[in-house]
Amino acid sequence: MLTEEDYIEAHIDAEPAELHRLYRQTHLHRLYPRMCTDHIQGRLLVMLTRLVKPRRVLELGTFSGYSALCFAEGMASDGHVDTVEVDTEHAEELEELFSDKPVTLHTGDAEELLPSLLEANEYDLVFIDANKRRYVQYYQIIRPYLKSGAVILADNTLWADKVLNVDAHDSQTEGIRAFNDLVAADEGVEKVILPLRDGLTLIRVK
Repeated sequence: MLTEEDYIEAHIDAEPAELHRLYRQTHLHRLYPRMCTDHIQGRLLVMLTRLVKPRRVLELGTFSGYSALCFAEGMASDGHVDTVEVDTEHAEELEELFSDKPVTLHTGDAEELLPSLLEANEYDLVFIDANKRRYVQYYQIIRPYLKSGAVILADNTLWADKVLNVDAHDSQTEGIRAFNDLVAADEGVEKVILPLRDGLTLIRVK
């Protein structure tokens, strides 16, 4: 039987061959492959990037590189993506993946790398998709650097609907809840949560 996801995928822009291969390789060779951005979310990231028209994108959480390639696809020829990944195990293959793309991989803890990146660059679009326990800290570091019109995208903000489960008190769920509450209370931004996959929050600085 045709699923809602099947129907959507059949009625949106096709997944580029490079991304289709990467998605398949991720599911064959990586632990926790569900962390990878998929066709539908990827096309949304490309479209949002084209709408925002960022010159510089900051991504926290590279994983296998799918979302970074989506940002690179959607931006103008003079744009650039800085992507941060704490896991160094796959750094060499990510460097190879990005070798002909406007993407720079930064390996290390995001909270340690953020100050220097934010001081050196003006980011128009930020994608938060790293340690769910630290979303609040990421937001608190990044937010003061963003000018009016800048956009933050935060992934996994429904966390498989665990944020709705009053009995769920693991550290990742509590981290997402605290982040959602923080953003909801921030009167300096517009915000909306899309029920796409695991929840995607769109935040725009006023």
